[in-house]
This record gives sequence, C-alpha cells and structure tokens, in this order.
Amino acid sequence: MKTTRTNEDKDMDDSRSENGVPRIVENSTQTDRSTSDKAGLVSKPARASMRPLVPSVDHAAKNGGGLPMVRLKRRKAGESEPGGTDVCFYFQVHQPMRIRRLQAFRRPERYDYWDAAKDREILDRASRKCYLPANRLILDLIEQTEGSFRVAYSLSGVFLDQIERHRPDVLESFQALARTGHVEFLAETYYHSLCGLWDDPTEHKEQIEAHRKTIRRLFGQTPTVFRNTELIYDDRIAATARDLGFDAIITEGTEKILGDRSPNRVYRPVGMSGPKVLLKNYRLSDDIAFRFSTPGWNEAPLTADKYAHWLSTTPGDTINLFMDYETFGEHQWPETGIFEFLRHLPNEAARYPHLRFALPSEVAADHGPVDELHVPHAISWADTERDVSAWLHNKMQHMCFERLKALAPTVRAAGDPELMHAWRLLQTSDHLYYCSTKSLDDQDIHNYFSPYDSPYIAFINYTNAIDDLEAKSRGLVEERPSDGSHDPPPAPMSMA
Repeated sequence: MKTTRTNEDKDMDDSRSENGVPRIVENSTQTDRSTSDKAGLVSKPARASMRPLVPSVDHAAKNGGGLPMVRLKRRKAGESEPGGTDVCFYFQVHQPMRIRRLQAFRRPERYDYWDAAKDREILDRASRKCYLPANRLILDLIEQTEGSFRVAYSLSGVFLDQIERHRPDVLESFQALARTGHVEFLAETYYHSLCGLWDDPTEHKEQIEAHRKTIRRLFGQTPTVFRNTELIYDDRIAATARDLGFDAIITEGTEKILGDRSPNRVYRPVGMSGPKVLLKNYRLSDDIAFRFSTPGWNEAPLTADKYAHWLSTTPGDTINLFMDYETFGEHQWPETGIFEFLRHLPNEAARYPHLRFALPSEVAADHGPVDELHVPHAISWADTERDVSAWLHNKMQHMCFERLKALAPTVRAAGDPELMHAWRLLQTSDHLYYCSTKSLDDQDIHNYFSPYDSPYIAFINYTNAIDDLEAKSRGLVEERPSDGSHDPPPAPMSMA
C-alpha cells in the first residue's frame, strides 16, 4: 500500500545512472494538500473520458459471476525484439476493512469488528476520484494505441470482496480492462496479510491459491506472476512462489539486495532456477507516486515528455514502474495534472522506438536472469529502510503479529468459517501499519493513511479485536467433541 520518499533520493549527482534519475532535491514529507494546488504544477484539469465501462457480455451467467477465460494478447511483432527496453506498469489496489472502535468490556456480537460506514465512505471516495476515471482513461489508451499500451494490476481479495458487494460498477470497469487482453492481473495474498513471514508456509499458500481462484473467477485469467503483500520478499517467499508454479515474482529494487547492480534487469532467487525476479525502479516510480506534486521539487512540473525522455535514457532490459493505483486522483489530486500526465505518456514514449510497454509476464518471458539474488532478510517497498519495519518495528506491532500467528491452530481447530474469515481479516497488514511509532518522514506517511489519532489508540483497538477473537475461538474449541475429531479447516473464503 505504501511506498515512500527516502533520503537516498536526495543529493544525487547530475549523471544518469541505471536508476535513470537526474539529481533531485526534495522535501521528503508527504505532500501538504493545502499547498499542492499552489505549487505551480501542470494546470490543465484531467479530462478522463466519461463514457461508461459497461461489460458487453452477461458475466453473471458465466464463470460464477465473472468473466469467461481471457487470453492475454502478446505484443505485436517487432515490439519485443532484442535491444529495446520494456516499460512495465504495475498498480496495486487495496482497501482494508478497518476496525471500528471496540471497548474491552463490551464484547461485539459474533465477529462484528468492522467499521462498515468508514470503509464504504473511503471506497466510494476512491472509486469516484481514482478507480472509475483512471480505468476509463487506461481503457481509452489501450484502444487508442491498439494494445501497445498495457498495464498490470494486483487487486487484494479484501478489495475485491468490497467492490463485489458495494461497487459493482468498479468491478465491471476492471473486467472491461481484463477483456481487452492487454491488462494482466497478478496473484497476491487474499487478505493482504504478512503470513508470508511465518515459519509455516501453509497459511501463506492457502491465501495465495484462494486469491488466484478469485482472479480466475472474476477476470478470466490464471495469474502466473506473484506479488506478495507490500512487495515483501525473501528467499523463503521466493521458494513459496516456486512451489506454487509462478513464472515470476515482483519486489523492490533496493540497494540492500542489489549492491551496485541495476534494478532494470531480470534476476532469479539464489539456488533456484525460478521464478524470475522483477524489481521495481523505485526512483522513477516515486517520481510519479510521490514527487509529482511535491512543492519545491527541482524537476517540477513533471510532464509526460520529460518523463518519457528520462525513460529513454535509462539503460537496462526493463524499467518496472510499480505504485499504488490511488496515485491517480486520490494521492495526487486531479488538479495536479496527474491524469493529463498519464494520458499523454504513451504518445510521448512512442517517440523513442526502443521503448515498448510490457506486462510482467512478458518481461519474464522475454528476458533471462542476469544474476541471482540472495535475500535472507525480508525487504519491502515501504519506508526509508525498505524492510518490514513499517509493520514490525515496535513491541506493540510484534505482540499483535505473534498473537495472530499463535492463534492459527486454535482457529483451524474451531472449524468455523466466519471465525476463519475474521482471523484472516485481522491479519491485513494495515492494522499493524497503523501501530507504527517511527520518526519523522516515515511516520508522516503512516499518519496520512491511518484512521486513528495515534498509534497507541490503534494498538488498543487492534488488541481488543484480537482478545475477542481469541476468547471466542477458544470457546468454540472447548465446545467441540472430545474424541479428537473435527471438521477440516475451512478454505479461505469471500464474504461478498
């Protein structure tokens, strides 16, 4: 959900490296919305086409309410010849189910932990400002370029549950993109969970398979590329992706794992022949996701022609531009010119014959690994450290993480699908993110996303929910027959 500006982006020299960025001097805190409209940025308003994205087939009668199987269309002949540079856009789309204010001495009915009103308010706002206009624009660009422009998405299962229930128009707009054959949907953990960091990979694998089935049902694709929660990656997670048969996995292109190597190449995990590892170019990605409307940035305004030129002078096989989808219209408001930037980028990139847009699966298919990556300690795309400290930095976060992990045997033994679903929703990484007590720049961004006034209130509320779920799960286990038999653990489920 969150990438961040870092001190690594400051005071770089004027020469262009393989990260493809000129010298940058910036204020690294989250953009102040009260000043962003006065920053002298692109002034043209966004003009996303307003024609509706209405599916042309009756999806309810096919594939359990989703799309029939969709075959991704490979790039046209000549667009994947050696010597060119791929430009790979991937957008993350996620909305958590936030915990309502709970009191320790007033137990909720069943597993009623969720702030449905707040979730709906935020979903409706993001749909109006980002999902619908951005999807219309990207569909227009795909049609205008006859599929040369192409992008990938990862939609969390929690997000999909909410749009199936509350915003079928948003779901239909993503299905319209899927139907073009030029949009790829990646797999991830269904509940946007950190269970990939657990020692036992069972829960991680179950959530990934559940998500893959949901993508197949709704969008007619079986994902071959895996995106773990928050781009969290280490050697164990790579092994899980290999075991599940993925062709590629994406993660952060941090110097922690690269040293002086380039993020613009394809790699493989240490000791494995696959999956291939695709790395985010965080500097060029964050030029759009964060610096686009940063007051005082020396490259403002960022225009499509300028950015295409940066891409054209960046060496490597692939430039992977990974970011939150809410960048378009929600984090970067329409008044900044973000939609106009996206609208003009494909035409500006077309001025450079060696640039060609590519899907993650195409990058993996067309480029061999140049080296292997050994990642014994988990990395991510969050915060300055680009590790897992965004969620596991302080004692409060570690306590909640360990308690949820320890509940796995009890929840499974209880055999209650609703309990399993609630436990998995509590695994959503956002709840730990809200408990962060990091300092300065990182904490500013944590606070931007948090619905709480302080991380301590977030911790108390989170703990109240875990306390209640633990008590109810243990009560269910105690009520079961004592012959040692119980129903098999329920599979991950959608509550849409």
